[in-house]
Amino acid sequence: MQISVTFRNMDPSEDVKAYVEEKIGRVKRYLLEPIEANVVLNAEKFRHIAEVIINANGIRINASEETEDIYSAIDLLADTVEAQIKKQLDKVRRKKLLAEEKELVRNTRAAGFADDFEEVEELPVVVEEYDPKPIDVEEAILQLNASKRDFLVFVNQDTGRLNVLYRREDGRYGLIET
Repeated sequence: MQISVTFRNMDPSEDVKAYVEEKIGRVKRYLLEPIEANVVLNAEKFRHIAEVIINANGIRINASEETEDIYSAIDLLADTVEAQIKKQLDKVRRKKLLAEEKELVRNTRAAGFADDFEEVEELPVVVEEYDPKPIDVEEAILQLNASKRDFLVFVNQDTGRLNVLYRREDGRYGLIET
């Protein structure tokens, strides 16, 4: 990793340069070589500005931080650069996963599977939730007749168990006791 440090309106210091190299050097674990970092440290009245441009294998990161102390500006700069690199890498990973998913769909279509592969993966949607009330079988028959549904789920008042009453094709009723 090649790091160049430029001092503007301040005296060059080996301690500050070493601190910059230590903090900005942390990006080596995220990026592939060759990595080139240009750091500019600037002092203006009561504020210190730290700027960096990092070029690494097609990735370009720009960041700038400003505080009252040069060391805190460098710390904030290193954190900002690290966050930007993680964001870039996450974006690359998502693109790669999307490309792999598209390739999988392409391969399944080539193998003769259904063209509506994406539609198969959709989850069913719950339209209505139902809380069964404790009633007896005769009242359940009356409720089923009053409704236009083909079945009724209820808690049997006599047994305390969940039951399903359904209308059969011949017009009679069926009862499922769980």
